[in-house]
Amino acid sequence: MKSKKYWVPILLMLFALFAVSCGSANKDAATAAIKAAEEAWNAVKAEVVKYIPDQAKGVDDAIKAAKENFDKGNFDAALETAKDIPTRVKALVSAAAAKKAELAKSWDEMSGGLPNMLEAIKSRLDILSQSRKLPAGLDKEKLEGAKGGYEAAAKMWEDAKAAFAGGNLNDALAKGKTVKDKAVEVMTALGMQVPAAAAPAPAAAPAPAPAPAPKG
Repeated sequence: MKSKKYWVPILLMLFALFAVSCGSANKDAATAAIKAAEEAWNAVKAEVVKYIPDQAKGVDDAIKAAKENFDKGNFDAALETAKDIPTRVKALVSAAAAKKAELAKSWDEMSGGLPNMLEAIKSRLDILSQSRKLPAGLDKEKLEGAKGGYEAAAKMWEDAKAAFAGGNLNDALAKGKTVKDKAVEVMTALGMQVPAAAAPAPAAAPAPAPAPAPKG
């Protein structure tokens, strides 16, 4: 009986040491996983946020959740959340690269047509400015408005090109779209033919009315 009495505290101590050892191991593993997740994310975050910001937030939230679990002593939960983050980051890098390529292609298409439109407008304005008589449907006030619209579009196109050169593809495309819309507006006001690629899409046809229910 006495031997059992002596063994009980020893066993309890061993169990306590084992629990502390496991807890320490889990804590170290969680610490390493969170560190690896943050390093993987910080290395590419700026590029991912630039092209797919809506998807980037999920990684920030996951890292935050892992840290909160760690601070609460939930090392297993912290480890479980953090260990998958580098894989998610890798997938986001691929998605961001695909989005960047898509935007670059859109810019190439835009920059291939807009300068020609602006040049055509300028040429038409030069001719009209020297004409003694304006064509039907165009008066001096409309001509001056077209000149102002062209100048605004030409300036914004320079801004768009600067944004593209700085790597801000989304901003460049947004500015380019504004330029295109303004160029179409000016060309229409001057009675010029708008290139098919730049013409506004036709309005969608209204949906057909539902057939009347059969009479009983």
